[in-house]
Amino acid sequence: MSRYDPSVSESDWQSAWEAADCFKALGLDCGKPKYYVLEMFPYPSGRIHMGHVRNYAMGDVIARFKMAQGYNVLHPMGWDAFGMPAENAAIEKGTHPATWTYENIDAMRAQLKSLGLSFDWSREFATCDPSYYRHEQAMFLDFLEAGLVDRRESIVNWDPVDHTVLANEQVIDGKGWRSGAAVEQRALTQWFLKISDFSDDLLGALDGLTRWPEKVRLMQANWIGRSEGLACRFELAEPVGEFGDIEIYTTRPDTLYGASFCALSPDHPLTLELAATDTELDDFRAMCAARGTSESDIEGGEKLGYDTGLFVRHPLDPDWLLPVYVANFVLMGYGTGAIFACPAHDQRDLDFARKYDLPVRPVVRPADADSTFDIADTAYTGDGIMFNSGDFDGLSPATARELKSPVKFSAYALFGMAGLLLGYAYILPGRLRISFGFISEAHRVSRYL
Repeated sequence: MSRYDPSVSESDWQSAWEAADCFKALGLDCGKPKYYVLEMFPYPSGRIHMGHVRNYAMGDVIARFKMAQGYNVLHPMGWDAFGMPAENAAIEKGTHPATWTYENIDAMRAQLKSLGLSFDWSREFATCDPSYYRHEQAMFLDFLEAGLVDRRESIVNWDPVDHTVLANEQVIDGKGWRSGAAVEQRALTQWFLKISDFSDDLLGALDGLTRWPEKVRLMQANWIGRSEGLACRFELAEPVGEFGDIEIYTTRPDTLYGASFCALSPDHPLTLELAATDTELDDFRAMCAARGTSESDIEGGEKLGYDTGLFVRHPLDPDWLLPVYVANFVLMGYGTGAIFACPAHDQRDLDFARKYDLPVRPVVRPADADSTFDIADTAYTGDGIMFNSGDFDGLSPATARELKSPVKFSAYALFGMAGLLLGYAYILPGRLRISFGFISEAHRVSRYL
């Protein structure tokens, strides 16, 4: 018996399959139930690798199985070919991006066909082709007309070599994953789709996805990013230009009495105002811009700050002054880009406070601890009983947070405190909703920032 030669036998069968249109989807009038199989499209880098083989082999098994069950299967293939990497590669090789891209597509198509996968190649397209992206442009115009698109400035991760914007996950140890260049933080004007307008619906719909793995649903919920907390203004002891206060957002309003300092993002408007005349702060901002931007980078990195020399008044006691820092762990893209810090009950804040010798005042103690409870090197983030918190002493943190209309806060801060605003809020990506309580639970107003 002769040795099996896949380059001969497989090629013969693949030619027969192609001639017979074995994998071509049938017309709508074929009478068979429809089934759609779609794997992610590859980027046409010039060659496939074993990751492609693994991915498309799984889709091939599903498509063939459904065909065997009598389904009319649509199993297309295309190319995720639109973007800056293609342009940068073309510049490097001295050729036109279209030439480089379509030559790669031809090479990768031949490689994929050699595997005998059950693709309907009559449905092939590339996302860089005008016949495809004209539909995306039409959709964009529809979104724009419907008010679902806006244009604004935002801080991005900029790769100075690839000349492109990177996602946080593409920044590794402060460097671009492809070029290895030190990533810069830049403010760029961009178009945004208002996906956040539908965040509530998206989050609620996750409960109905019972067949999805729990870890996937959790990832989606985290991506939607809804959190509840308090929006509050801390009055500056001395105004800076047009800035008379700092608005913060916190998910732990129950720890207000444990406040030790306020911290601004390096990209906060007040930070920019100060950096215009403070070269040391400007240098600190540049250092922050070179750091890693993923959540793990920020949480695992050293917590660094710059003392602005400013002070704010605590909203519950106008004589209580808190220093204002610019901190490398505060993100402009979350909340208002400013926080109040309670080191006793947040490890990040505690690390910062210990480094800069700032006070640590616990306001929540374990149920089995007394009023002498103190914090050493680990912040206490568990449940318990509030203390050192004025009228809130004896409440659980959950009970305090459930006071959505801050009736108890009102006597302290809502009125008569130089216009300070204090209210319950929840935040979604790109949107902060605040409900301000006006003594009466029934009298509430909302606004969007």
